[in-house]
Amino acid sequence: MKLFLALALGGTSLVASQTAILATPNPVTFKHPLGIHFNPPPPPPDPPPGGRVLGGAKRGICPQVKPELTALVPFTQKTSSLTNVWALTTVAHPTLWFYVPDYRNSTYPAEFVLQNEDSNPIYQKAIALPDRPGVIGISLPTTVSPLALNKRYRWFFNIYCDQEKQSPPIYVEGVIQRVSLSQATVQQLQTAQPQQQAAIYAQNGIWHDALTILAQLRQKNPQNVALQTEWRSLLTSIGLGEVATQSIILRKPNSSAANLR
Repeated sequence: MKLFLALALGGTSLVASQTAILATPNPVTFKHPLGIHFNPPPPPPDPPPGGRVLGGAKRGICPQVKPELTALVPFTQKTSSLTNVWALTTVAHPTLWFYVPDYRNSTYPAEFVLQNEDSNPIYQKAIALPDRPGVIGISLPTTVSPLALNKRYRWFFNIYCDQEKQSPPIYVEGVIQRVSLSQATVQQLQTAQPQQQAAIYAQNGIWHDALTILAQLRQKNPQNVALQTEWRSLLTSIGLGEVATQSIILRKPNSSAANLR
């Protein structure tokens, strides 16, 4: 199947790279009670990245559920018709996090797609849906070329409600960009404990790294109330409070990959 994503569903093309090392964070700061402060970085230059943070069923045969499919990524509502969904990472093969609702049919075909700045697909993977609602992580494998610094990549997570993929999918999409940190911040991270590292990344506007560290800590310590509170507070601070209390689901690796056709 052709990379429909590209996108008849409203994907926008990627733009030229940002060349500077991570810029000074935007003065607007999201704070949470246990010390993590997320400083959203300045918005990328025009054209805007666009995107879709919620994947509600509005047509076709997909069921309507609440909470709906959600990308755990910061977003801004620039206008009534334009939502920007994008975030930064320092990792060559990052993990992105999504809340998957209870569609009562975990056999629905689902896939994750990553495109480069020219809207060319560089990775496509079939994703096995969990048998219960919750948060899942999708990692870019090391067999794929690492994300280049200061380049923007567009991702899609699509769930089809029919096995033949004939009806429009439920989907979310956004942009991820890999950046560098200052040497001073790198040194600070080297002497910090994991929970402190999450706070440092968040303070420097590196959303994906901060969230992944917290997710990994929660998976290792599922009963830790402080970690649960940090997770909830961080997601609530970016407007995703509806899914902030959902559990993180450990998934078995899916060996089947979707072919690009």
